[in-house]
Amino acid sequence: VQLQASGGGSVQTGGYLSLSCEVSGSTFTVVNRIGWYRERPGQQRELVAKIVRPGERIAYAESVKGRFTISRGSIENTALLQMSDLKPEDTAVYYCEGNIYTRAQGSVDYWGQGTQVTVSS
Repeated sequence: VQLQASGGGSVQTGGYLSLSCEVSGSTFTVVNRIGWYRERPGQQRELVAKIVRPGERIAYAESVKGRFTISRGSIENTALLQMSDLKPEDTAVYYCEGNIYTRAQGSVDYWGQGTQVTVSS
């Protein structure tokens, strides 16, 4: 199983970016949890947003509530993070993370590669 992250880039304060995460590598997967973490310079990795089954429960970090939106993608086993009203403090490397079930390995936590988001003032 692989988590492939895409998107990110550089914007000015108040701008918009979106990130996408695609789960691949197995013919049968159940995505129990998918979300995004970030590492800001000099800080520990922190949760940004996640979707958890059952119930598609969504959780956000307080710092991004009202500005970021996480959702399931239109393509199966993808998740989107839409980031609006971006601030310089959102500058970080963003990582996709998921708990994925496969018949071969059961439920396992996986991480995607990081993608850089830079917000300039």
